Amino acid sequence: MSSPYKRRDTISWALYDWANSAFATTVLAGFFPVFFQKFWSTGVDPTVSTSRLGFANGIAGLLVAIAAPVLGAMADRTAGRKRQLLLWTALGVLGTASLGFIGQGQWQWAAAAFVIAGIGFNAANIFYDALLLDVAEESEYDRVSAFGYSAGYLGGGLLFAVNVLMTLQPAWFGLANAADAVLASFMTVALWWAVFTIPLARNVRERPAVQADAVGGWQAIRSAFGELGRTLRNVLRHREVSLFLLAYWLYIDGVHTIYTMAVDYGVALGLPTSSLLAALLLTQFVAFPSALALGWLGNRYGAKNGILLCIAVYFAATLYAYVLDTVAEFFALAVVVGLVQGGVQSLSRSFFGRLVPEGKGGEFFGFYNMMGKFASFLGPMLIAVVALTTGDSRASITSLVVLFIAGGVLLWRVPSSGGAGSAGR
Repeated sequence: MSSPYKRRDTISWALYDWANSAFATTVLAGFFPVFFQKFWSTGVDPTVSTSRLGFANGIAGLLVAIAAPVLGAMADRTAGRKRQLLLWTALGVLGTASLGFIGQGQWQWAAAAFVIAGIGFNAANIFYDALLLDVAEESEYDRVSAFGYSAGYLGGGLLFAVNVLMTLQPAWFGLANAADAVLASFMTVALWWAVFTIPLARNVRERPAVQADAVGGWQAIRSAFGELGRTLRNVLRHREVSLFLLAYWLYIDGVHTIYTMAVDYGVALGLPTSSLLAALLLTQFVAFPSALALGWLGNRYGAKNGILLCIAVYFAATLYAYVLDTVAEFFALAVVVGLVQGGVQSLSRSFFGRLVPEGKGGEFFGFYNMMGKFASFLGPMLIAVVALTTGDSRASITSLVVLFIAGGVLLWRVPSSGGAGSAGR
């Protein structure tokens, strides 16, 4: 079989990561937190704005988390994975584009559009993950999956760099000021996301659904609920798998929260917006090579040890954030986070693969992806509650250490080699 990097369907699949990572970078982590506080929540205490943003992130994550098990099971039971991806992508694109038309002070509308876009983004990713099985053979999963991650870092970073330049030099783009540039940036993300989804829509062909009783419509939803219950019982029979999934849910929630709330935290501290966005851009490009380096480290010394190292770095970075005061310190923190951001995701996936019993790969990885979707509301909600109760942005970000401690302790108890399908490292 030809190299996956040369096949049209594989490249088209990876381009979707290139496409939707623009939302993750420009909107989710970059401009929306800043704009939400300084434009849509203007005149409001920073802790109130932080709590609003935390609740918006948390609500979007919770809604997708509730729906994720059913959507994920449907992805296995139907041959409509690509159609579902395109439908949820359309919702995400529309929500993102609408951000460009919301006026100053209208934080409720901004939060609503953000929640809609976030639901579309996360739900589409469920079917994107499932399509990996349609564009790669089992022996290629690691390489093709990493190919998608790499394309995402590069694509998201590239458009974000253009968007940052738009805010710094709006006149170059025919815009009146930085605020207009940010609003225009939201629309460029929607366009970028839509355009680079076209190759997947045209070139990726689904394989038939694996279940003999594959159905559609409401019957598929009912069947999906039944399958979810069976999968949960199977997971609970394997202690090392269920223990890892609980650990993963906790520490990856902390990882996601830092990524989505870091810029908002910097704004609350009074740091210049341009510096915060530049630091986020730096994180994107540091994460690309460091993910490859940590992959080598995990292969040599064990994926579990690599994950624990990443968790320790995140724990230290979260504590350091409490005393952070200057732009230089924020840049240093951005570099440190970038060094482990991609690695903790890729190593978690490969370590889990070694725990999966033989013949249970698709079923168990579906549950793994579900846990990843659940890991997008606990951290933001924790920050929102602490910010409201203490009135202290520093205390709210530091509260995330609880997730890293709990996740690290549970991961430590997971055997380094799993079931029958383990590689033994």
